[in-house]
Amino acid sequence: MATYRGRYDLQGLGTITPEMEHNLDIAYEICMSYRPEFPCEMCGRCCHQPNIVIRPEEVDRVSSAAGIPLYQFMTEYVYRTPDGRMLLAKTEPCAFLGKDNRCKIWKNRPSICDDFPYAVSMFMSRVYLALTNPDVDILDLIGYMDEEWPCTRVIRESIGRKVEERRGDVVPMD
Repeated sequence: MATYRGRYDLQGLGTITPEMEHNLDIAYEICMSYRPEFPCEMCGRCCHQPNIVIRPEEVDRVSSAAGIPLYQFMTEYVYRTPDGRMLLAKTEPCAFLGKDNRCKIWKNRPSICDDFPYAVSMFMSRVYLALTNPDVDILDLIGYMDEEWPCTRVIRESIGRKVEERRGDVVPMD
């Protein structure tokens, strides 16, 4: 697994070479291009996902925003995976999702929540793989995206065009 920009753990990738980083920058730009196109509609669906990552530098901020003492937060709301990542333990739905589908800690939510679905590592790594492998269809790679979600429906409708437009900017890898 590779870490990109100090915060994205990219599944299926090893170390990052300069060529990889260039190509990941293109994938990141494609993913983030969606952010201004459709801001969060507060449907709350992403708040029902497992594996909500919380980074070590976010723990104090999130526990404080939630009004939960740090020790209690770390013992009841966070668990560590065998590979050392920290995930929120109370998901499906997230413990911080209100009955009105609004995040109770919106201004202080983990970065993965702010990035979803634009640049979470799974989506970004799939865009990278489609960019660097012309024979791979991005729609096959993102089959996990539920077409009923407002945000992922927009992505599925336009991601193929965006990947195709940027393939010429990809640096070949040795």
